[in-house]
Amino acid sequence: MRDVAIIGAGMTRFGKFPEKSIKDLVKESSQAAIKDAGIQPSDIQAAYVGSAVAGLMTGQEMIKAQVTLSAMGIEAIPMYNVENACASSSSALNLAWTAVGAGIFDCVLVTGFEKLYDEDKKKSFAALGTAVDIELFKLFLAEFQKNQGKGESIIKEGSGQKRSVFMDMYAHYTKIYMDRYGLTQEHFARIAVKSHKNGALNPHSQYQEEVTLEQVLNSGDVSWPLTRMMCSPIGDGAAAVIVCSKEAAARFGARPVWIASSVVGSGKLSGDLEDTLTKRLAPKAFEAAGIGPDDIDVIEVHDATSPSEIITLIELGLCPGADAPKWIDEGYMEIDGSRPSNTSGGLAAKGHPIGATGLGQVYEIVNQLRGTAGKRQVKNPKVGMTHNGGGILGVDAAAMALHVFKN
Repeated sequence: MRDVAIIGAGMTRFGKFPEKSIKDLVKESSQAAIKDAGIQPSDIQAAYVGSAVAGLMTGQEMIKAQVTLSAMGIEAIPMYNVENACASSSSALNLAWTAVGAGIFDCVLVTGFEKLYDEDKKKSFAALGTAVDIELFKLFLAEFQKNQGKGESIIKEGSGQKRSVFMDMYAHYTKIYMDRYGLTQEHFARIAVKSHKNGALNPHSQYQEEVTLEQVLNSGDVSWPLTRMMCSPIGDGAAAVIVCSKEAAARFGARPVWIASSVVGSGKLSGDLEDTLTKRLAPKAFEAAGIGPDDIDVIEVHDATSPSEIITLIELGLCPGADAPKWIDEGYMEIDGSRPSNTSGGLAAKGHPIGATGLGQVYEIVNQLRGTAGKRQVKNPKVGMTHNGGGILGVDAAAMALHVFKN
């Protein structure tokens, strides 16, 4: 494999933009990435475009890459449409990395987008609810609950109508970690406070106001112990990167951020809560990058809920589970902490337009490693990582992409 770099990155603000089309979002993020890379659209040899629910939300079920990119004058080149639930755009990045690394292309565009907001929230929740095995989901959960011997149902009344079904699943996982490591609802509220503080420093964030611990705890239960401010919002957005070979990066005179490893995996139809996709993929990502968990200087993880941030850090091997309460209480994950996490505000504050989420994480890490993250800048980071999951298979993530970057 050849060395592969990101030489340009761009994104829209994440938020509710009923006036913007998918073409508008893709154009804004892609043009920003092209400008940042210092290249011309004619230098792009192929494009990989990730999105998840554009068909359900906008009616544009097919040829999304061709439709959105031709509107900005990028035509005729090979274009690949990638759907992998919330991991769509990070999966697209993996395909681009593979193609450039194999010598098939020298310079490609990767973009991810989503129009997820609708005045009818049920439409958005229904779209999100398709990231499961439609035939087996309820039957599998019923059998899973029976085998656990617990009377409490995982899926509560109103799921899929008043909230995404995923919130009930996240709440179930969260309770397990509360019992195991002594984590409390207040710990998760503190993570949410951190996320909103970071989001307030991020011009691309959907939420840009700091919040207090009391505001988080009193923001209304979604699915206990999750409150509204602990959950990622519905929104729209797009993000893009330019991926090049080492030779092309030198030719363009770009400032590269190197993709040290790119790993994609899929879940299992299993009820084993200990055998998670994150735990299985993490060693592969670290080994391919030639590093260990302790070498990560800054990380963006898939925190569709605030508890997911600390749970993911435990499963990746970055945080010892027994130390999780201490990490939260003593600010380990803060921008100036010993293990900065979700400096962008994460999904909980930055937003979660699912097809754009993975590249939104990458945008943050690229800027952190370049030293261009402004008020969110971590001190002298050398190695960054992104963790982006999507969907549910069994009781675990259905899809996931992990990336390690070096400057």
